[in-house]
Amino acid sequence: MEKKRKTRFLSGGYLILVLLFIYLPILYVMLFSFNDSKSMVKFSGFSLRWYESMFSNRDMLESIKYTIIIAVVATAVSTVIGTVAAIGLSKARKIIRTVVLEINNLPVLNPDIVTAIGLMLLFLSLKIRRSVVTLTLAHITFCIPYVILSILPKLRQLDDNVAEAAMDLGATPFKALTRVILPQIYPAIFSGALIAFSMSFDDFVISYFTAGMDVQNISMYVYSMKRFNPAVNALSALIVVAVTVILVLANLIPALKDRKNKKEEQET
Repeated sequence: MEKKRKTRFLSGGYLILVLLFIYLPILYVMLFSFNDSKSMVKFSGFSLRWYESMFSNRDMLESIKYTIIIAVVATAVSTVIGTVAAIGLSKARKIIRTVVLEINNLPVLNPDIVTAIGLMLLFLSLKIRRSVVTLTLAHITFCIPYVILSILPKLRQLDDNVAEAAMDLGATPFKALTRVILPQIYPAIFSGALIAFSMSFDDFVISYFTAGMDVQNISMYVYSMKRFNPAVNALSALIVVAVTVILVLANLIPALKDRKNKKEEQET
């Protein structure tokens, strides 16, 4: 019994250390986003000056705009393509599915620098000028594999007879897809979309090689700074808050919906 308590205590202590290692730097950045001075060591007083500086910095706002637009477009397109591809692969022959999945895994396993140079050379060989369009296409390209890998495990758990039964009862293939298959794999689709958004939002290497001179995202903007600007702390704090709100809503809304459905079933 004492040995179990000791093991549990050590496991709990290790978990706390890991969580502190992960989240303490984030809390540190958020705290110093309200610092009155430029120091990242000494907190001299509470101030919103760096938030004001961020909203008055035109270049930073421009990079935020491009980052959000590209991330949203890349997420939407890659989610649709990845979902359709995953459903098609789940119905394909084993040999075809194996080959396509091996190809799909290449961008995931490859170092970002290899993918970045490959995409850059592709655009140059096709004589496509690097711009926001090439940057968006590059983001869509490396986001699709993550969406496919997120959805396929859920598809393997589905009963194929359900969709076939729906079509036997008169549903068209499209209705069977939208009314039967998609509602069952919705959590996996949402997870894939979140992964795609996060991958696009914080990408630097691929963006650096595929973007034009007239566009840059947040990571490229930070890299191009000649010296550290504390306004970046304010930007980081806002990003953390936004991501936290999205994650809370993503988990809270389905839970409330399930609770409402269960309540309606009990009433009936």
